Amino acid sequence: MTQEPIVNPEDLDINIVNVVASVTLNQKFNLLDIVKNFRNVEYNRERFPGLVFRLKRPKTATLIFSTGKMVCTGAKSEKLAKSAVNKVVRELKKNGIVVLGKPVIIIQNIVASANLHSKVDLETACDVLDNVMYEPEQFPGLIYRMADPKTVLLVFTSGKIVCTGGKSEEIVHKSVHKLYELLGDYDLFYN
Repeated sequence: MTQEPIVNPEDLDINIVNVVASVTLNQKFNLLDIVKNFRNVEYNRERFPGLVFRLKRPKTATLIFSTGKMVCTGAKSEKLAKSAVNKVVRELKKNGIVVLGKPVIIIQNIVASANLHSKVDLETACDVLDNVMYEPEQFPGLIYRMADPKTVLLVFTSGKIVCTGGKSEEIVHKSVHKLYELLGDYDLFYN
């Protein structure tokens, strides 16, 4: 009882839920100096070597390490991740922390959700697709490791999917659309 999905591929409701960016500043930081100057930071060196610097806008958490490395999480787009990092650097400077250079920002991972608007036959998908793992007793979704672009997609019977591992929003969109076409080519959609 398979059928063609009734959704335009442009209407897959792709929603970026988290962008992780790594940041390099070629300098060392004394994290205690940052703690003294900011209320919105968390630091407990016995539990974790980094300091957590939270922003309300954009809502993110940036880990700052004494090595000058940072990791920004929680942004909903690449642009917001870069904006958050630049805002953290501005705040540090404004509050007396010396920051020598410009941050080098690299997007490491983007997590997105999407909706294929049709149910998916995961049992058959497991048989016909390569690079998949489906063990419903362990996890209700099929895990598909897409080689090009290199991402991992979790596919659920409901047609909901999660895409992770993309290094850009373009890669995420390309992966979701490619999966949609692949499932359609194998006639794996049903109501």
